[in-house]
Amino acid sequence: MTHVVPADPQVLATVKKKAQPSRSWAVLDSNGETTWLDVDKYAIMHRVNIHARDLRILDPLLSYPSTILGRDGAIVLNLEHIKAIITAEEVLLRDPSGEYVVPVVQELQRHLPVVNAINQGPEAIGQIDVEAADECVSPFEFRALEVALESICSFLAARTLELETAAYPALDELTSLISSRNLDRVRKLKSAMTRLTARVQKVRDALEQLLDDDDDMADLYLSRKLAASSPVSGSGAANWYAVSPIIGSKISKASRGSIATIHGDENDVEELEMLLEAYFMQIDGTLNKLTTLREYIDDTEDYINIQLDNHRNQLIQLELFLSSGSVCLSVYSLVAAIFGMNIPFTWNDNHGYVFKWVVIISGLLSALLFILIMSYARLKGLVGS
Repeated sequence: MTHVVPADPQVLATVKKKAQPSRSWAVLDSNGETTWLDVDKYAIMHRVNIHARDLRILDPLLSYPSTILGRDGAIVLNLEHIKAIITAEEVLLRDPSGEYVVPVVQELQRHLPVVNAINQGPEAIGQIDVEAADECVSPFEFRALEVALESICSFLAARTLELETAAYPALDELTSLISSRNLDRVRKLKSAMTRLTARVQKVRDALEQLLDDDDDMADLYLSRKLAASSPVSGSGAANWYAVSPIIGSKISKASRGSIATIHGDENDVEELEMLLEAYFMQIDGTLNKLTTLREYIDDTEDYINIQLDNHRNQLIQLELFLSSGSVCLSVYSLVAAIFGMNIPFTWNDNHGYVFKWVVIISGLLSALLFILIMSYARLKGLVGS
């Protein structure tokens, strides 16, 4: 008789946990303090209340287009090397130990806690300048999004500058000297330019798609959603955000302040639109530089093709010249061979002086034939003038 032994629930939980690989995350709160997590996607889903299909966008093993998505209480950001989840209170950054992600973590640590200097009282207020105070009135999610966009645009602009620095001298060198080494060098640079252009185009398309839809931009106002769902109402909500004289003095600048973000029209996306348009123009300028470089490469390729065609035509002319000379020499050799045969003819007797004239006349006829062939080729445009 076979007995079925039920599995231990703890063992099943352990196996399930091992089946789901853990990922490294950096969590930055509004104070700029960083917490390092090494958890699976289920822990992240539970922490930020996000759906699995949205979290799958950040999986580096899967190919998803660059995107900025606003979900319930979170922004899913998948642009270039930055894969992050932004909420109204914290930022979760995936693989924070990456070479290009470490500077992003440092920038977030530097920019996110600025608003808290206001909440510490008049002593802290006196330590920040006016520009910092202006930055303070931006919602948390917008400051985090701005740091991410600034990092991506600066990164792509730097890669473009490096490519330009290497490409233009290589193209000029190829123009002056066409060689296999220079051609291979330009080919590699063109491949790098094509890959970089595709990356820049993806970021530009993501920003353009977001700018074209006001509803999608409205979904990114996490602080406004949080205030709308908060039980605090009326003046209580205002007191929650206007906790300092600086914030109170910014009421006249409501379009830039978090108070306007909370109490304004739910369809008012002017603040975010201005932020996105600034970085859209920056990434569009980077794309224009790459387009100009591509046109320069295309012009150089056209010039190289013209030069190669010219060399090819010169070789064809040389081949025609040599072939024509071979035909004429063959005629001359034929005449010399006929008269050089050791055959007894009666007209060979006492006419030895004729051989000299045969040689001279045959040479002149061969030269005349060569001139006729070259004149005909020049008339037909087969050789240059």
